[in-house]
Amino acid sequence: MRLQEVSTPAQAREFLEFPVRLYKGDPNYVRPLDQDIEAVFDRKRNKYFRHGSLVRWVLLDEQGKTLGRVAAFINKRTANTFEQPTGGLGFFECIDSQEAANMLLDGCRDWLAGQGMEAMDGPINFGDRDQWWGLLIDNFGAPLYGQNYNPPYYQQLFERYGFKLYFNQFTYFRKVLDPLTPAYTEKAAQLLRNSEYRFEHMQLKNLPKYTEDFRQVYNRAWVKHSGVKEMTPEQATNIMRKLRPILDEKVCWFAYYQGEPVGFFIALPELNELFRYVNGQLNWLGKLKFAYHRWRGAVKTLTGIAFGIAPEHQRKGVEMAMVLAVAKVVQDTSKVNYQDFVMNWIGDFNPKMMTVARNLGGEIWRTHATYRYLFDREKPFKRAPAI
Repeated sequence: MRLQEVSTPAQAREFLEFPVRLYKGDPNYVRPLDQDIEAVFDRKRNKYFRHGSLVRWVLLDEQGKTLGRVAAFINKRTANTFEQPTGGLGFFECIDSQEAANMLLDGCRDWLAGQGMEAMDGPINFGDRDQWWGLLIDNFGAPLYGQNYNPPYYQQLFERYGFKLYFNQFTYFRKVLDPLTPAYTEKAAQLLRNSEYRFEHMQLKNLPKYTEDFRQVYNRAWVKHSGVKEMTPEQATNIMRKLRPILDEKVCWFAYYQGEPVGFFIALPELNELFRYVNGQLNWLGKLKFAYHRWRGAVKTLTGIAFGIAPEHQRKGVEMAMVLAVAKVVQDTSKVNYQDFVMNWIGDFNPKMMTVARNLGGEIWRTHATYRYLFDREKPFKRAPAI
């Protein structure tokens, strides 16, 4: 076996196609969009190349047959925020062979060590945490959009190599028509009656206004966390521009206090319930299939992707008031056809958000795990600290 660095268009294509062959016959596998994966490795499209570096490989046998793939990378902005300089690996795919997995993981370790790193996290993304983050370790059903999918044996491949759990990532689930908790429903109802607060769903005709409201709340709610940078107007505009074609304004809500934005709740139709029909290709035919299956009502799941409350308005029921407002819409089956609701993953290092998810009636539905491997095998291992 030998590792071959991806450096040609043909090798890049093989990097994309290997998983398709690996998961052939798996009814739960949904092929990611080629353009989404390619964007990660495109210096012009991935902003992380401005302060990071990356290498990727395919693993070949003696006959040149692909046995696996992986990428290793460094985000210089965050690498040194840990107790030891830490890089990352991701896009790991491999046959059920510890020997093959070890060669892929050794390649990542050696490259990262050569760049001055002392540990590696994986499987993670050379990008934001909302996509391709963590190893699937339970509920091996169809993945949500941007969510890693893998067979159960990957956990053994990582743990036998020496990776240890850094943190769990929980995806919470609830049925749309399940009633909300009475105590929290009443608290939310009281807030809805408070004239100083106002709650409204997004109106796409005024998207620039809601884009700025989103940015203001995000910066107040999240910039305090380590490694989170303030969002610029340009970044917020770019996010909303990308989301615009798939937004359902009835399930994106904002909270205002005395006219100022203090909270947002943004949900999207679950895209993989549409992308499963396009085989990774969002060309003209793929777009036609996407539009057709959305028209026929193929999307039954609503995915909560962003939730933010200004610090001074937390623990006052603002989040429940927004969810109650959403519930009044989505539980009216004459207006929408959503049956299930899932929330973007919450790390076990964030007990406050886990409590919010439970209060919303959510239960842990799926677990991904972010693993860490320390190059110095004698150094004590520490899990991610709680926030």
